[in-house]
Amino acid sequence: MTLQDDLSERPESAAELRERAAGAPRSGEIDVADVFDDAFVSEHTEFGTFDELVAASPSPAESAAELELVPDGAWDAFVADHTDFDDEEAMVMAARDHWVATQLDIEE
Repeated sequence: MTLQDDLSERPESAAELRERAAGAPRSGEIDVADVFDDAFVSEHTEFGTFDELVAASPSPAESAAELELVPDGAWDAFVADHTDFDDEEAMVMAARDHWVATQLDIEE
């Protein structure tokens, strides 16, 4: 998934996007559940929520709050087998793009 980066082809003006961006979080941590929202997870995985995705992984983790319990190699393999992505990095980058688009209320 790639966001269109040519503002001249967007229906919104640059000023409208700047105004929306002013209301988006600027610093601090962003909750993983906000980045991997239900819309993203259900579109790109076999699951309806990120908690369900993590709970189904090959680990003792039962929710996103316990994601650190999932071993890296096992998580990459699980992501490749149960999502539209080849590995965690690809999924994280796509979720980031989705989150930004959601925050700015633009189409992906």
